Amino acid sequence: MTEDTDPYCLLPGESTELLTGHPWLRFVVLGDSVAEGLCSPVDGYSELQWADRIAAELRAVRPDLAYLNLGVSGLRTRDILATQLEPALAFGPDLALVVGGGNDAFPATYDADRVDRELTEMIRTLQAAGADVMTLGMFDISYSPAVPEWLRPGLRKRMNTLSERTAALATRFGTIHVHLTNHPLSTDPTLYSPDGRHGTARSDAVATAETLRVLSKHLRG
Repeated sequence: MTEDTDPYCLLPGESTELLTGHPWLRFVVLGDSVAEGLCSPVDGYSELQWADRIAAELRAVRPDLAYLNLGVSGLRTRDILATQLEPALAFGPDLALVVGGGNDAFPATYDADRVDRELTEMIRTLQAAGADVMTLGMFDISYSPAVPEWLRPGLRKRMNTLSERTAALATRFGTIHVHLTNHPLSTDPTLYSPDGRHGTARSDAVATAETLRVLSKHLRG
């Protein structure tokens, strides 16, 4: 299977149809490795990472789109808030993607209330500055074959808690929310990198398709 034949990926020409008429001209991304893009390659799938793919599809419709990706691997939400919110605001975005909490939820010390507060501050500040904000419920990394069996139950519970609480924030603040945690492929081992913490090029391709469909729904909504 390749990206062109994968039923969970974009059909030829679908992205243009989904994004035609979009208004965004300044797209900023805040976050950790999911934002930065550390997915491992898969034969037959684009090596362009998820956030970069979103920007490329937006730019295909609006060639004058400006794009800034501030994502840095390993950051927790407090680090993203402390180091990326200010430069994101200085960029003057009209569309912002906020991705965080995965590194907080990986260890048993996960503080869901603190993560909620930090995500809330980023969301509300970016919205107050005039940006449409996107949020993410991540694929459940506990299904990665590289995650030890003993670690799976606790990690799965924390990742689902993070996803549920981020979805609740999305509802509360009206973000454009991309929910991947319960995607039909979330349990598929081919979506996960051998490092046990990241995805593959297939997961990025699937996430791109879901993201563009959510953006299109927002535009038509």
